[in-house]
Amino acid sequence: MSSLFVEAEEQLSSLCLAALKNDSFETQLNVIVGGLGLGYTALTALNDKAVAKLRVIDVMQPVIKWHQQGILPIGDVLAADERSTLIHADFFEVACDEQAGFLDDEPVHAVLLDIDHSPSHWLNASNADFYSKPSLHKMAAKIIDGGVFGLWSNDLPDQKFVNHLESIFKSVETHIVSFDNPYSGSESTNSVYVARV
Repeated sequence: MSSLFVEAEEQLSSLCLAALKNDSFETQLNVIVGGLGLGYTALTALNDKAVAKLRVIDVMQPVIKWHQQGILPIGDVLAADERSTLIHADFFEVACDEQAGFLDDEPVHAVLLDIDHSPSHWLNASNADFYSKPSLHKMAAKIIDGGVFGLWSNDLPDQKFVNHLESIFKSVETHIVSFDNPYSGSESTNSVYVARV
């Protein structure tokens, strides 16, 4: 995690919410963010006035506490805004359980995921199963027709994963986000997948 380059994390929200607004959804959006980190994906979503409900699911209680204490660069905005809820849970378990929604039975407009390095490079080997067709099917069933699933990746778009998504979702786009990397002194890239239900 670094606050020195957050363009791709912000674009994960911006691209997915823009895709919703190009359809029939304009306001009262119900959004799930998987993975809290420094909070830039969630903050970008919360800055969009169309978002009425934002829930951020993270497995690490200390990270949630950092936001509640306001010690990170973005302060405590995610903990303080009444539209936002920080939830201590395993996103992958919640995304694939039997409930119709995330922790309730209300389908959502968007699921924005930024946990693993990529669909094939995971922080924890147990996360790998989520990127399979059966698990993606379960998660997609929790999203309203016309809604979106967005995924951040450190790697360039993976065609095998795109094929997985295309077998489940109505349409899939990939976006390469370029940014200046102060660590390397050169340009770096991340990817964002946007899949429509």
